[in-house]
Amino acid sequence: MLNKVKEFLNEVKIETKKVVYPNREELIGSTWVVIITVFLVSFYLGAVDIGLSNVVSKLLR
Repeated sequence: MLNKVKEFLNEVKIETKKVVYPNREELIGSTWVVIITVFLVSFYLGAVDIGLSNVVSKLLR
């Protein structure tokens, strides 16, 4: 059992060396894309929520 754990950890170490991490500029660019996307989706969903609330309140009157 201990040999399997050692083998697994060794394979994890080998695979970790293959990972390509983004540089600073790529990371900042990706972060801005995520932030802008979150704001756009939240504004869209807020508008849809307000619109549907108005429709439902008018239907219930």
